Amino acid sequence: MNFNTKIRFDFVKHSKKFFWFSGIMTVLGIISLLVFNLNYGVDFKAGTNMDITVGQSITQTQADDLLKQAGFEDVTPTVGGNNGDRVSARFDEVLNQDQVNAVKKAFTDTYGDKASFEVNVVSPDMAQELGQKAIYAVIIASVAIMLYVIIRFEWRFSVAAIVAILYDAFFVVTLFSLFQLEVDLPFIAAVLTTIGYSINDKIVIFDRIRENLRFGKYKTKEQLAEMVNASIWQTMARNLYTVAAVLVVAICLFLFGSESIKLFALAKIIGLASGAYSSICVASPLWLVLKSKQKPKVAVKPK
Repeated sequence: MNFNTKIRFDFVKHSKKFFWFSGIMTVLGIISLLVFNLNYGVDFKAGTNMDITVGQSITQTQADDLLKQAGFEDVTPTVGGNNGDRVSARFDEVLNQDQVNAVKKAFTDTYGDKASFEVNVVSPDMAQELGQKAIYAVIIASVAIMLYVIIRFEWRFSVAAIVAILYDAFFVVTLFSLFQLEVDLPFIAAVLTTIGYSINDKIVIFDRIRENLRFGKYKTKEQLAEMVNASIWQTMARNLYTVAAVLVVAICLFLFGSESIKLFALAKIIGLASGAYSSICVASPLWLVLKSKQKPKVAVKPK
């Protein structure tokens, strides 16, 4: 089967560059985690979260001043809500009742009965449990995907897919670590959905590679490389349209959504971009590397 790829970018030819880039980003992520770790939100460390509705518009400066009056100098609240009437404050410690009452008094003295409070406390044991469950969720999702790909394709496709989707998940973690963005439960949800969308892109390309393998005879690595590159381009439009559709939604959530969902949307944007990159530049070339190491079958001569 002949493929016309003369005017198209050869992803396979430049695969080593992509592997180097991905490897560097992975090492950078490991170093960042060792040096900076992650900026865990209240979901993954002991602390208290207070959501305060004051019944009228409030500025960031006013919210800061009220928390300072209550004795909290280092807490930076987030102002949101439909009319800027909601204040979310996260405390890195479990507040006792006197401290909670001090915050309530500061806001009640200013806004009276209009002020309402919702207090959520995460104990150290609960934070540890949530962290463990988040890790289990990622591992279980990865194993389930690996089993699915093994059943539908073969082990080389499975290895390539797992390496690529783990890279996607780790790439999101790397950027959040480097820029010290807050990691909470919505972030874990974003990572898990990133894995789901990422494997969808890879399955589309792998399906085309398998189809081209079935209807063509490829005896050399060069022929296989040409076929893989052609398969990538044959599925390029479908993959880009799929990613673009979800990316537009994620960008809209980031630009126009509330503060509580912005980091979730940002993690989705990063994950979608990484998923599209790894499907084309990592997973498919990695399958080719594994396939090219396969020993040719020796024909058995009849006696």
